[in-house]
Formats: sequence, structure tokens, C-alpha cells
Amino acid sequence: MDVKSATKAIRNGETAPVYVLYGTEKYQIQQFTDMLKQQVIEEEHREFAIIPYDLSETPVEVVIEEAETVPFLVPRKLIIVRDANLFTAGKDSKIDHQIDRLLTYMDNPADYSTIVFLAQGDKLDERKKLVKAAKKQAVVLAFAPLSGEELLSWIVKLAKQRDVSFEAGAADTLVSYAGTGLQTLSAEVDKLCLFAGNGGTIKRADIESLVARSTEQNVFALVEELANLRLEKALGLFYELLKQREEPIKIAALIARQFRIMIQVKELGQQSYSQQQIASQLGLHPYAVKIAGEQARKFQAERLRLILSHLSELDYQMKTGAVDKVLGLELFLLRLGA
Repeated sequence: MDVKSATKAIRNGETAPVYVLYGTEKYQIQQFTDMLKQQVIEEEHREFAIIPYDLSETPVEVVIEEAETVPFLVPRKLIIVRDANLFTAGKDSKIDHQIDRLLTYMDNPADYSTIVFLAQGDKLDERKKLVKAAKKQAVVLAFAPLSGEELLSWIVKLAKQRDVSFEAGAADTLVSYAGTGLQTLSAEVDKLCLFAGNGGTIKRADIESLVARSTEQNVFALVEELANLRLEKALGLFYELLKQREEPIKIAALIARQFRIMIQVKELGQQSYSQQQIASQLGLHPYAVKIAGEQARKFQAERLRLILSHLSELDYQMKTGAVDKVLGLELFLLRLGA
């Protein structure tokens, strides 16, 4: 079962006795958990019916005892359990958990309790007996990063819920400024919606004036301008970074990282890897892979390797004092833009 199907089932009153949630998108995991609280437990019962545990402090058998205990003053319980490597690979817990108690419980769960395990990891340890049992007897949900198109749709939908729309291309601009973190994007959409007002439209100019770019996003934009041969704008971003007191060596390292990603995306794309597969291989967000792929198409592979070679030499010269750091990086950008 996927997240969408699980959400639909819960809203239709079909709640599973045990959920295991894992993945990189912690914001989506929190949203799913909040939705469960709202759908499963009535507001007046939440103070007593929602029970948190942390398996780094509490044995799992205590959680099972809680789940098996008949609710008092409330019709059902929702038990939220922060997991200490129970379902994932990692160091053994300092607490000796009786895993067999959980395995037995999943065979015959209480109908008045729902347990939600928040697994601490991007993937589950498939070798564990508990994971194999959970996949058969519980609802196991993976929260992976949204693809490029899914991310843009998510942003537009978030604004639509507040009766605000984005002008064409504005959602892309927001990602280029704020990055791909859902928590950050949600906060920025809230701010932009307040600015636009009910029934309003968020424009690119609004984003440019209201959303602050991080150093990484500024460098990302700088490389984008270079890829499109807009040297003046690229230099403007470089000077802006210097005004923010960013270290030239750090800027050069971030530029090198982006070109390295471009050549990796280009090479994997030529091997028929999908966007999602490339993102998984490189440990990147799919949207970042999408943009890097678009940038990479504007360069020959040999040209990208040459740029990386020049950046490596520049890094050495900057660190040994053979060239003034600002001047060296400025000359590199001028040559690249030309």
C-alpha cells in the first residue's frame, strides 16, 4: 500500500492496527501522523487517547502492554512510537527489546489501539524478521522525496488551499530560491499567501523580493546563469555572495559540486537511468536532478570535465596563496562566461 491509498483508507474509517513509517521526507511523515490523529481520535479525547513513546528509553513490550490495555474514558488509543533502530540497520539499542512480543501482537492486535512506529532511517533493514513480518501484517509506508513535477504540484496545491494561485513559472522560481525542503517551502508559501491575500496571485517578482536565497541556492542560480551565458547576472550573484561575507573558497567548492552533479547526471542519463534512479544513486532530490540535467544538456561532457579540472587548479591556487581568492574566482567566471 502507498501513502495515497493509506490516507484514503483512513479517511474512509479503515484504520490499520499497526503502521511503520520511514523515509527521507520527515515533513510528510509528520503530516501523515497529524492526519491520523485528526481522523482516528476525536478532538476532545486527544489529551488522553494519544500516547507517545520513545524506544530509546522504553522497551517495546511496554508499548505492547499499553496497546493491549483497554482504554479508559476514551473509545480508542493512538500510540506514537519513536523507533530506536527496531526496523532499520544501525547500532543496537541500549535497551533489550522483546521483539517476539511485538511479533505476537501483530498476529493478533487489539481492535481499540493503533500503533504508529516512526522508523529512524531512510530505508528498512530487509534482513530483520520484524521487517518481514511488518510487511505482511502491518501497513509499511515509505516517504520518499517528491519528483520534480510532484513537488511543483504540491506547492501549487498548498497555495490553492488558501485560495491563492501561482503565475506561470512562479512555483519553479520559489524552489530555486527556497530549495526543496518541504518544511521551508510550506513556510514560504504561507508567507507569500498572506502577501497575495485571498483570491490573489503569487508572482515571480513577489518571490524575488520576499524569499531569501541560501548560499547553496545562490550558487545554484549562479551556475544556471552561466549555463545560459548570462554572465552579467552570474557576476551579480557572485558579488552578492561576497557582500554576505561568503568565503570565496566555499563558493568555488559549491560551484564545483554543481558541475560534478551535472556530469554525473549526464553520464547516468546516457545509461538510460530514470530521474528517480539518478536521484537515488547520487543521494539528491529528484528536482535537483531535473535541473542539473537541463543544465548539463548545455555542455559537452568533455567541457564539463575541463571546467572541473580548472576548478581543481583554482582551488589549489587559492589555498596556497598563488592567486587572490576573489580575483581568481572572478577571472574563472569571466572565462567560463566567455
